[in-house]
Amino acid sequence: MDDVEELCSRLIRLDTTNYGGGESAGERDAAELVATVLSAAGIGSKILERDTRRSNVIARVSGTDTTLPPLLVQGHLDVVPADPAQWSRDPFSGEITDGYVWGRGATDMKDFIAMVLTVLSTWAWEDRRPRRDIVLAFVADEEDTGAYGAEWLVNEHPGLFHGCGATISESGGYSYHVTNATGAPVRLYPIGTAERGTAHLRLTATGRAGHGSRRNDDNAVIKLISALDRIAHHDWPIRLTPTVTAFLQRTGAALGVEVDLSDVDATLARLGKAAPLVENTVRNSTRPTVLKAGYKVNVIPSTAVAEVDTRTLPGTEQELLSTIDALLGPGITREFVYRNPAIQAPVNSPWFDAMAAAIHAQDPDAVVVPYCMGGGTDAKAFARLGIPGYGFAPLSLPEGFDYRAMAHGVDERVPVEGLRFGTRVLDHFLSSV
Repeated sequence: MDDVEELCSRLIRLDTTNYGGGESAGERDAAELVATVLSAAGIGSKILERDTRRSNVIARVSGTDTTLPPLLVQGHLDVVPADPAQWSRDPFSGEITDGYVWGRGATDMKDFIAMVLTVLSTWAWEDRRPRRDIVLAFVADEEDTGAYGAEWLVNEHPGLFHGCGATISESGGYSYHVTNATGAPVRLYPIGTAERGTAHLRLTATGRAGHGSRRNDDNAVIKLISALDRIAHHDWPIRLTPTVTAFLQRTGAALGVEVDLSDVDATLARLGKAAPLVENTVRNSTRPTVLKAGYKVNVIPSTAVAEVDTRTLPGTEQELLSTIDALLGPGITREFVYRNPAIQAPVNSPWFDAMAAAIHAQDPDAVVVPYCMGGGTDAKAFARLGIPGYGFAPLSLPEGFDYRAMAHGVDERVPVEGLRFGTRVLDHFLSSV
């Protein structure tokens, strides 16, 4: 049985780069390794593919109490591209040095997969079983649209997840170092209980084509950039969701700072280093990212196109779209490039309580808080089956380690001790929940 860091390294060494648009190195090699580890633990699995080498591993671990709803544990096998020229180490070396496992996927999210597999291998070695059935889904294509992974599985194989009471996956349960009002250290452990929705928009402005030297009061480029300026500088209002409200209240109490929900911006300022965990999820956001217009400097084009990264809080999408329509003005249409609604799981639930208990078992001084993810995960796909999703991939991180910069970043790495801590937390949680 490999140590968790060795297994994480082995997974990283398998290049599963997802370039987007259906172009990928494929997840097959990693899927076969996962299936092999599961088999050695006495767990049968199957590999499902929508297309060749776009692999998903599905398995089920039987619990001792069949009356309990199963828990879905899901993670993605694919990773985003990595340019070796920018890294200090080969991004697919899986090198273990200086107390870290290095490489693309170390924190997003081959670490979680390695921790889960290590727990299952330990159970097999010690002849242990969980209380409830655990459904495992290690999937393809999360780093693009999920069309070969979670989205496809939910659409074509929903029966695999029938009856699951909740799911856990990436982006939560890691230690986050802050200080309280007296300057004393505090370790927050944010657990994801909500995700902002994605509503990527394509805006198309139409006008009258003409010569660049002549007056043109129907210039598509001017229409578009004026609309983008209005959207980019619109002051989106504060919209407090249950998760964000709970985060502010619980974090404020832990840090000993005043929380005034009628003045959220001032509250964020008082939260100090904890503010980045929540500042992007108190409002919706609209950020222009792509511009396309024209083909020749002396020709006014008849169309101009922009794309806007738009993120919505639970329950706010229609309000946001109505505001955008008012900001666009005449001669501009919008369409969705990609759309995935926001999701929210209960904060006050036995699932959340069990996660908090598992963290406290390893770190009694932990302050466990719910938080809303600014982006999104495959939990959105499984939410369509009525399965609430939690971001819970626990890690203990050293102070000063910028974990949030690791995913998709250069020199991505995960601390070995953090992996071992996370494995113990997951063992406690998965055994007892």
